[in-house]
Amino acid sequence: MKLKIITHEKIVFEGEADEIVIQTKTGQMGILKDRLPVTTVLDIGVTKIKQGENYKYFATMGGVFQFKDNVATILTDVCENGKDIDVTRANAAKNRAETRLADNAAKIDTQRAQAALARALARLKAALNQ
Repeated sequence: MKLKIITHEKIVFEGEADEIVIQTKTGQMGILKDRLPVTTVLDIGVTKIKQGENYKYFATMGGVFQFKDNVATILTDVCENGKDIDVTRANAAKNRAETRLADNAAKIDTQRAQAALARALARLKAALNQ
């Protein structure tokens, strides 16, 4: 099947895939060839692409997934290839978010800090699986 991952700025990935695993708002979903059509909302997480015996991992920051006639499309604001992610920077972002969430005295936007933590964890998972 064909897969295209598109952000506002560029096409992050375009190619064949034997299997696609996405993170939806209700959990992980695996997509195989000849599946019934589906459109779903993506959550912050990792998109895993199987090509033969190889896997590619992308940190996907939400968006929409559509599959029809063995063509899959991911439209997202931000998507990073796991091999391009700076692990040191992602760890620093994770630590900052965890520190903000742990400080009960600080007046913080909890949802924003939780989203920052989710983004950092997605980046780390995508990078460390490469």
